[in-house]
Amino acid sequence: MKFLRKASGLLIAGLILSACGQQQAENQTPAAANGDTVGLAISTQNNPFFVTLKDGAQAEADKLGLKLVVVDANDDSGKQAAGVDDLLQQNIKVLLINPTDSEAVAASVKRANEAGVPVISIDRSVQGAEVVSHVASDNVAGGKMAAEFIVSKLPSGGEMVELEGIPGSSAARERGEGFHQVMDAQQNIKIVAKQPADFDRTKGLTVMENILQSHPNVKAVFAHNDEMALGAVKALEAAQKNDVIVVGFDATDDAQAAVKAGKMAATIAQKPAEIGQIGVDTAQKVIAGETVESSIPVELELIQQ
Repeated sequence: MKFLRKASGLLIAGLILSACGQQQAENQTPAAANGDTVGLAISTQNNPFFVTLKDGAQAEADKLGLKLVVVDANDDSGKQAAGVDDLLQQNIKVLLINPTDSEAVAASVKRANEAGVPVISIDRSVQGAEVVSHVASDNVAGGKMAAEFIVSKLPSGGEMVELEGIPGSSAARERGEGFHQVMDAQQNIKIVAKQPADFDRTKGLTVMENILQSHPNVKAVFAHNDEMALGAVKALEAAQKNDVIVVGFDATDDAQAAVKAGKMAATIAQKPAEIGQIGVDTAQKVIAGETVESSIPVELELIQQ
């Protein structure tokens, strides 16, 4: 009798475990069930914004049971092309791409399409090739937001500087476009210098130092990202020009701290973690055969003192 009771107990326990296992399998998404791989070709991880974007993508991939493989271009178009080629050899189901150069990356996107790998662009758009979706903030709207803020802070007008991002990147082009839609209509504010600093803090410092030699009476600076804005702040501090209005873009932790400390006047918040998360979530939907929107906007916010 003891043997029969023991055998019966083991049988019931086995059935319970089997049922639980079956229920867990049914609760998994299609992606989680087979561990599909998604590639992420990112422009650089030397910029905190893109580190946060990648972390948001990784967290969502872990949640969905996807394997995320990341390649870093270090802001080099040739290296990004090689990285995409490497990803295409790893049986990825979807390619997420954050272009270093929006036009140069088109060849890589076309190779992915020819290999049957759908492409989703994130933060920066692709020019000259097809993607199934583009996940990004409205950079044009952000540029306008920055310009309107500067106009409100300079009622008497004055000279100002624009620090541009990497030439050829959609972010630089679109943020500049939105900025000039507002600023070019101003009669009393003059842009005395407009120069690329490649989204880099050190270059932002150097470029701003050089500009101040020719234009010491600058009243405001708009930088296409926070790294350049923070570099400009250093140059202005060294020149003892602490009353210059500096506006950045991205709302990185360092930039928000600078705004709080009064060193920067404002920054445009893009929410990079959310961009990464939505990018991976969209990739999972593509893998599952769902229809996705061709453009998915992520809300902007002005962070100011």
